[in-house]
Amino acid sequence: MPRSKPPALKSLSDLKGVQKTLAEQREREAAEAVARAAAEKKRAAEQDLFARAVGATQPLRRRAAVPLTPEPPAPIPVQHQLDEQRVLRESLSDEFDVTTLLDADDAMSFRRPGIPTDVTRKLRAGEWSIQREIDLHGMRSDEAREALGNFIREAGKQGVRCVRVVHGKGLGSPGRQPVLKAKVQRWLIQKSETLAFVQAKPAEGGAGALVVLLTPQRR
Repeated sequence: MPRSKPPALKSLSDLKGVQKTLAEQREREAAEAVARAAAEKKRAAEQDLFARAVGATQPLRRRAAVPLTPEPPAPIPVQHQLDEQRVLRESLSDEFDVTTLLDADDAMSFRRPGIPTDVTRKLRAGEWSIQREIDLHGMRSDEAREALGNFIREAGKQGVRCVRVVHGKGLGSPGRQPVLKAKVQRWLIQKSETLAFVQAKPAEGGAGALVVLLTPQRR
C-alpha cells in the first residue's frame, strides 16, 4: 500500500506553524529528560546518605533451630516409698511366737543365736549402764507398739547400747495380768537392733521392766 504523503504546505504561514509545533515538542522532551535526570540523581544521593549512616553491614547468620525440651515428668516420691517400705519391714506382730526363743529361766531372758550366755548374765548383773528408758505403762497396745518401735530405732541410731523398757506388772489390768509384758517381749525380739534382754533387777522395776542390749551401729 503506497505511503501517504504529508499534506502540502500551502503558504509560508503553514511552515511557521509546523516549525513552532516541532520546537514545542523538543522543549517538552528536553524538560522531561532533565526531570528524570534530577529524580535519578536525588534517589542516588538518598541511597548514598543511608549507606553512610548505617555503615558496613553483614548478612544475618541463620540460627540453628533448638528443639524444645519436653516437660519432665513429676518426680517420684522415692523417700516416701522408702519410708513406707521401712515401716512395713518394721511392723511388729502381736502373733509372733517367742516361746522357742526365750531362755527357760525364771526371768525368761532372750539372746540372739550366736550371742554367748554370759551376755545375759552380765546384763542381769548390771555390767552395762542403762542409757535410755521408755515407760509404756498405761498405754494402749497399739500406742505402746509404735512408741517402742520408735524408741528402739532412735536409740540404735544414736549409738545407745543399753536401755530399760517399762511395761508394768499388770496390777491394774483385768485379772491382774501383765497385758503388755508378753507383747513387749514379742516386739523386742522382732527388732533387729535387739541383741538380748533380761528382766530388770528389783530396784530397776523387777517383773515390770526389761533391760535391753542393743547391737552396736556401724559408722
